[in-house]
Amino acid sequence: MKTLSLVIAAAALFGGFQLLHDGSWESAADEVAPSNSFRLVANGDEGNCAVTRGASVSDDLSLLTVAPNCRRLLPGIERAKFWREKQDGTVTFSANGVDPIVTFAVADGDGYESYAPAAPLLSLAAAGDGKPAD
Repeated sequence: MKTLSLVIAAAALFGGFQLLHDGSWESAADEVAPSNSFRLVANGDEGNCAVTRGASVSDDLSLLTVAPNCRRLLPGIERAKFWREKQDGTVTFSANGVDPIVTFAVADGDGYESYAPAAPLLSLAAAGDGKPAD
């Protein structure tokens, strides 16, 4: 009888834990602190550079640091100072917080892919995949 009581208690504890964590086994740190360091890659790895999303300026606007060597991938992108993330998931980089230099859509899987300008195709993925930026 004691064994049955222990099994029921363990099942209740496990179920309560799952409810509190919404069925997810991800750590609280992963949920609270998404990556702010990204690797910008041109045309399937023909070149890459570092991009860092900084402090939030408003609800959808954050500061942005683009490495100077990113100009090899898209001339003018090194002027970008702001990251704007819209409700639909698109992300724009701009020099003034308004006029986009490049616009990204959420890609299949992790990260983003550019669609404006149409060329070159750029991908933006969280850094830390073991591949350093050039």
